[in-house]
Amino acid sequence: MFRSCTVFIAILFLTITQRCISQTQSKEHLSGFLMTSLTYKFNSRWMAYTELQARSIEHFTPLDYTETKGGIGYNIDKNNQPFIGFGRYITYREHERYQRELRLWLQYTFTNKIGKLKMDHRGRAEQRFFHYPQTDVNKTDQRFRYRLSATLPINSKKVEPKTFFINGFEELFFGPKADLLKRSRLFAGFGYQFTKTVGTSTGYMWQRELAPSGNRNLHFIYLALNFVLDKKGDHERHIDVPVAD
Repeated sequence: MFRSCTVFIAILFLTITQRCISQTQSKEHLSGFLMTSLTYKFNSRWMAYTELQARSIEHFTPLDYTETKGGIGYNIDKNNQPFIGFGRYITYREHERYQRELRLWLQYTFTNKIGKLKMDHRGRAEQRFFHYPQTDVNKTDQRFRYRLSATLPINSKKVEPKTFFINGFEELFFGPKADLLKRSRLFAGFGYQFTKTVGTSTGYMWQRELAPSGNRNLHFIYLALNFVLDKKGDHERHIDVPVAD
């Protein structure tokens, strides 16, 4: 068990180091990724989730992208959860609204543990509706995503109050058109769970945009504040740690 934990930590460290070095050697720059989330657990089966995001993409400041989204999940058991979600996404250019998006999605998450290491396999299908205010054009698109994420508590057997943890993920985005692979994301970070209600995390995310017109690399410094409200107050439950989405 100790050996597997050591390997996991080493992979995260090398990932951050490699990406940061390659970023500083190019004309690419760091951008910001801020997130706050609220998870409300009605009981052992049902939960509601909402999330707010703000990102800087073209430069570290100002903010030029926002997300408001949420949904409902159902725990079939402790390892399987279907989820339905919807959200509103706005992209700005030159401080003006360039693109508005309404997104609906269905997802399924399967969880397994290897010792203390918690791994989540998430598949998602998205229907996207775009509107471009400057030209009054509407478009639709579909996208499919797969994410493998892992969370490792450091000073406890699970993520609970007063727990330090490290986490990371790899996510691939697919489309039904000619450009099958649209995007890939790689994240590595760490965090601290203050109480069963409040936790925070930070890290580095490398995002590669793949398009026929050319590829693009984005580098984000990620900072999140997460809240969990458990109606039953069940202290035995594992606290889920949302990651960059």
